[in-house]
Amino acid sequence: MSSSSNTDIDRHGWAFTAFATLWRHKGLTAAVWLVAGLVALPLVVVAGFLVTPADDYLAHLAATVLPRYLWNTLLILVGVGAGVLLGGVGTAWLVSLCEFPGRRFFSWALVLPFALPAYVIAYTYTGLLDVGGPLQGWLREDLGAVWLADLIPEVRTLEGAIAMLVMVLYPYVYLLARAAFIEQSVCAFEVSRTLGCGPWMTMRRVALPLARPSIAAGTALALMEALNDFGTVQFFGVDTFTTGIFRVWEVDDRPDAAAQLSVPLLIFVFALLAVERWSRGRAKYMHMSTRYRPLPQIRLTGGRALFAMMFCALPVLVGFVVPTFWLLIWTIEGAEQLLDGDFWRLVLNTFLLAGIAGCVAVAAALVLAYALRSGCSPLTRLAVRFASMGYAIPGAVLAVGLVLSLGWVDRGLDTTSRNWFGFGTGLIFTGSAIALILAYAIRFLPIALGSAEGGLSRISPHMDDAARNLGRGGLGIVRRVHMPLIGGSLWAGGLLVFVDVVKELPATLLLRPVNFDTLAVRTYEYASDEQLYQAAPSALAIVLVGLAPVLLLNRMIDRSRAGDLRHGDA
Repeated sequence: MSSSSNTDIDRHGWAFTAFATLWRHKGLTAAVWLVAGLVALPLVVVAGFLVTPADDYLAHLAATVLPRYLWNTLLILVGVGAGVLLGGVGTAWLVSLCEFPGRRFFSWALVLPFALPAYVIAYTYTGLLDVGGPLQGWLREDLGAVWLADLIPEVRTLEGAIAMLVMVLYPYVYLLARAAFIEQSVCAFEVSRTLGCGPWMTMRRVALPLARPSIAAGTALALMEALNDFGTVQFFGVDTFTTGIFRVWEVDDRPDAAAQLSVPLLIFVFALLAVERWSRGRAKYMHMSTRYRPLPQIRLTGGRALFAMMFCALPVLVGFVVPTFWLLIWTIEGAEQLLDGDFWRLVLNTFLLAGIAGCVAVAAALVLAYALRSGCSPLTRLAVRFASMGYAIPGAVLAVGLVLSLGWVDRGLDTTSRNWFGFGTGLIFTGSAIALILAYAIRFLPIALGSAEGGLSRISPHMDDAARNLGRGGLGIVRRVHMPLIGGSLWAGGLLVFVDVVKELPATLLLRPVNFDTLAVRTYEYASDEQLYQAAPSALAIVLVGLAPVLLLNRMIDRSRAGDLRHGDA
């Protein structure tokens, strides 16, 4: 081997060795740009409608419903943002830095609402609290307390939609804030105490600033999910950009107008991303110590302990226990009629789609992760980071962009096939599950990428050197050394993608093939027809599938603090 080749290997390290052959032929770079291009495709198509002149139809929308879409969307962002900050940061602080009865239980139970999609919890509370529901029936008929039943607020309102979204989205802030609190150094707290700060002043002046980037990131994720929501706002009759896109696309059959309505929604998303980046960049908060000991616990007693228990119990009770209990009751009551062969076909369809999408996302994530570690050019690195933005794209926008772009491809292939071979190819992409799987992979690729990057970062370059000395090289190192070591991370990333696909509704509704339903679609269809009891089995199945990764995430956070928490200094 030439000296220049040796120099390249030394400079690029173990990842260069693993992918040396692919890199010389630019295969890895081409794969990165292919993934980035697929992510950019729907965005470019939708953004292209910025320069498309508005016709009379869009002018009519702008004069009638567009202001309502804008106002309701802004109110949802403000309400959800305030709710998730209060619930997420408050509970994270209590279970991380305070000692009170039940703290250990709440540390993992507070994550459970994460398993419920917002539309599932919305359907459940509507069935529970409506006039014909079990709660009002019990109050009016059994107790005769009509006046008390009349005090139950109407659920199907803008405020109700905000409350439903807060119940299931606050764990974004809770998880990241708790991880940030757990990782903080005890030295910062000790210095604060020597300067005369009490526990609550320390929280405001030390703990919160150190956790600020994580809190901002969690809030941004929650707000993006709120923008992506369709099932809740549609069921509650709240007009937003997402419901407008569906109405224009499916009812009025105007895909061009749907794409133009998608542009403001994209602007909201990128504005959120910009604000989140700006909030992190305005100030720098860093740990100045490498000493990690068990964090000091503020012991709460009396009224303060009772308040902490109630504050932590409320989101668990209303966000998980109550809706899951009633879904279970309704499923048991109608098990014979509802758990038929059609239900198990839906389960198979859902698991098949989620499994394929998870594998595709993990494969693409591996390509991007290896590119980041193999000395790629700054331009290719930028393409990797762009490809990891898929989670910020609302499902409805992603679906509109893919349908328009892949529809053009389908028509082009069909025309070419007819001209050359005398028969048409039909709708290869938009008429099958390919477009749907592609949408899932694009949207949830960042989740898989985070797991792949984390796994690869823990592999020492010395392992690759040892493998080369034993005669392994290139892809052999990847197969025999890397894959066994990062297998757990890849499984975790694939599992998270799997669960998110099971819960995804907007993209599934727009892109699913004809006569191909999933658990999410069936739940939505039954609920839209006011058959809330019939929607219970599929909704409960979605919840149960979501429990495993939720508990996995909590376990990962528990182990995230440097050092051994049981034995003093690390």
